[in-house]
Amino acid sequence: MSHNKPEFFHGLDIGGTKIELVSCDASLAIRHRQRIDTPGRDYQAFLDAVCGLVLEADRRLGGAPAPVGIGMPGVTDPRSGEQISSNVPALNGRRLLPALQERLTRPVVLGNDCQCFALSEAQGGAAEGRDSMFGAILGTGAGGGYCVGGRLIRGYNGLAGEWGHWSVPAGLLARHRLPLLDCPCGLQGCLERYVSGPGLALLYRQLGGPELDAAAIAARAAAGEAGARRCLDMHLDLLGHGLAGLVLALDPHAIVLGGGLSKLAHLYAELPAAVGHHLFRGAHVPPILPPLFGDAGGARGAALLVRQLGTA
Repeated sequence: MSHNKPEFFHGLDIGGTKIELVSCDASLAIRHRQRIDTPGRDYQAFLDAVCGLVLEADRRLGGAPAPVGIGMPGVTDPRSGEQISSNVPALNGRRLLPALQERLTRPVVLGNDCQCFALSEAQGGAAEGRDSMFGAILGTGAGGGYCVGGRLIRGYNGLAGEWGHWSVPAGLLARHRLPLLDCPCGLQGCLERYVSGPGLALLYRQLGGPELDAAAIAARAAAGEAGARRCLDMHLDLLGHGLAGLVLALDPHAIVLGGGLSKLAHLYAELPAAVGHHLFRGAHVPPILPPLFGDAGGARGAALLVRQLGTA
């Protein structure tokens, strides 16, 4: 295996429905991109799909085999190497990393997709030049990643940034007359159940509204519907509490929102005050920013992760 500095870094963002690959050069510019459907239930088909994407990228770029970073839901058990809580059923309990290393014969690293999003926004993204940042994903779930000096902090278990599984205080649930909900992670009352996209829809139903997605609820609120506006206010209070916890624990110099809810314009106007409501006097809310790379951030961040970890 060559120890020369690679020309390119491949990054893959693994989702339940799609796999996206991007190839970045040394200046972080994206030189190649390809997206395919995820073979979610057939492990061998999944391996074939990932390896096929990587080998096709090598061929198109015409250089030496490039190192590979992969961002995916869930975590890799640091002791057994098995995948945990992946939304790709074929991967649960599998030791994916050694299988890919054997087939691709090059450096391969795995990371959490939310952490890869944060790394992408820390390096050349919305938080470029900030001493530290937190990337807070608000999509199907709620997760994130923490970067200091443009480098991702992964933590002892690789769980740094899993703020969506902090518990909502009983008093806050009581204030809004919300039930204590079970979470698929095995805990109860996780923030994710209330502040994610499905969480916002649940809040609207709790107030007697119909089954609508977040964008439709925001549109109804903008049109003057009182129930939708109350739903957004409730969501802002819950989300403000969660992000205030991040400020108190990590004190990031910026928070970059990701996921589907990052497209809701009212969050950038109203969320700073909601966060400040849950902070003590004298604590300031850092800038809350929209993402620069959008849904391309995860794959780009995975390419940056393999570069950061120095396995190339």
